[in-house]
Amino acid sequence: MQSFAGRSDAGMSKDASMSRIRIHREHSLGLKAARDIAWRWAEQVEVRYAMERTVVEGKRSDTVEFMRAGVRGKLAVAPDHFDLHARLGILFAAFAGTIEGEIRRELDELLYGESQRKARGSRS
Repeated sequence: MQSFAGRSDAGMSKDASMSRIRIHREHSLGLKAARDIAWRWAEQVEVRYAMERTVVEGKRSDTVEFMRAGVRGKLAVAPDHFDLHARLGILFAAFAGTIEGEIRRELDELLYGESQRKARGSRS
């Protein structure tokens, strides 16, 4: 399994009414492959969690904005990293650990799978 630098997460910080989730993942996929991963992830969360999403495509990076009642966040997509920031309202704060774990798992499954495919393709 390939390791990724910058895998440490800032984690959750809580105040009286909300939790924050921050996840950072570095990669070497380039913008096109990173964009594909981000869009697949956005489609998954839209369907699975009834999220509304908006993708803002740029020349050097993209932003995936997602929201539903009690959840709002952004996934910054760059050629060399992903940065996810989300805020959970009071009703979701009790589930912050579970929600963060699911986001990490889903994003990592897509990221590791794509990195492994890219590595195999470059050896062919």
